[in-house]
Amino acid sequence: MSGSSALAFSRAAGLLLGFAADRFLGDPRRGHPVATFGTVAGGLERRLHADSRPRGVAYTTVLVGGCAALGIGLERCARRRPVLHAAVTAVATWTVLGGRSLEREALAVHDFLARDDLDGARHRLTYLVGRDTSALSPEEIARAVVESVAENTSDAVTAPLVWGAVAGVPGLLAHRASNTLDAMVGYRNARFNRFGWASARLDDVLNLPGSRLAGLAVLVAEPSRSGRAWAVWRRDAAGHPSPNGGVVESAFAGALGITLGGTNRYGDRVEHRPTMGDGPVPTAVDVPRSTALARRVGVVAAFGAALVALLRRQKP
Repeated sequence: MSGSSALAFSRAAGLLLGFAADRFLGDPRRGHPVATFGTVAGGLERRLHADSRPRGVAYTTVLVGGCAALGIGLERCARRRPVLHAAVTAVATWTVLGGRSLEREALAVHDFLARDDLDGARHRLTYLVGRDTSALSPEEIARAVVESVAENTSDAVTAPLVWGAVAGVPGLLAHRASNTLDAMVGYRNARFNRFGWASARLDDVLNLPGSRLAGLAVLVAEPSRSGRAWAVWRRDAAGHPSPNGGVVESAFAGALGITLGGTNRYGDRVEHRPTMGDGPVPTAVDVPRSTALARRVGVVAAFGAALVALLRRQKP
């Protein structure tokens, strides 16, 4: 096997092994590298923060660039040893994926709803979403969970797999860094509207291919409703405020036969989003349906990413 073929094979194998590790093991309870990155990013934000886009650009460049540089170093150390390269890729993939954790949190909210514990469901939902949950009805909670499952299947599963396929370990780490910064500072509020602009825009750009892959994977994963999912995607995705969230949420809405979107509250800010889909509003029973669909989407995306990695011609 030539050097380039061995590298492509080890990258594909690493992506699949890392995906399997996330599915079967989930995130480590303690010492997760992403949590460590978040601590570093939080400390740097406190030092650099100002109501300034240039400061935010510098902040994003240092942190995302640093993770990419770490990935480049790991790739260079391992690329001539296929087994080591596969192992490094697998560990990086496992580190950045969040599909199992997403499913666990979604089903935890579902369990509270199933027990009619509305206060418990509202509190647990805060682990998943940034909106105000204090007065949400059971149906609004279910909608929030399904929307979070859909959008985060793109952010935490399909998008990192895409970047792992085309850019290896640097792509995996840089994407995860960008996505984490968006979750930390990418808010439209007085503190972060300017400082967090670069992090939010970079995350939008990096998630463009992953959200489209997620939408396509929905069509493959739910073949009996692929036509409806495609129709809702084409009709409703553009109405969403996110260039990526609308794609995957509309595809999920069509595939599950429900309606997503509506009014969300974020502190003092109220956001009225167009609806997506034609079915009833979600209820608690739709939460496990959405996580089951997300699992299938992840499998499709993992094998698709591995295929892309195999087909790419790389220099040894």
